[in-house]
Amino acid sequence: MDGYVYGGTVMAIELETGLPSVRQLQMLLRDKQEVEIKLVTSDVIIGRVQWQDAYCICLADLENQTIILWRQAIAYLKPKA
Repeated sequence: MDGYVYGGTVMAIELETGLPSVRQLQMLLRDKQEVEIKLVTSDVIIGRVQWQDAYCICLADLENQTIILWRQAIAYLKPKA
């Protein structure tokens, strides 16, 4: 179980599916749309979203390599036109 310990109890951290950003990402995943992700390091990655959780986004790049990105490393994400 993913989570953190608070007062001796493991608290689950869930994806907040009501957030517009989470819904938008799910739509991009469902439609298999190519996205551009710019990282806080200024690196740019292009690929397709494979899955997301509360901490990370998994992307398959143009060479079909799997890349797991921590959400806090992302400066922006946008659909490729």
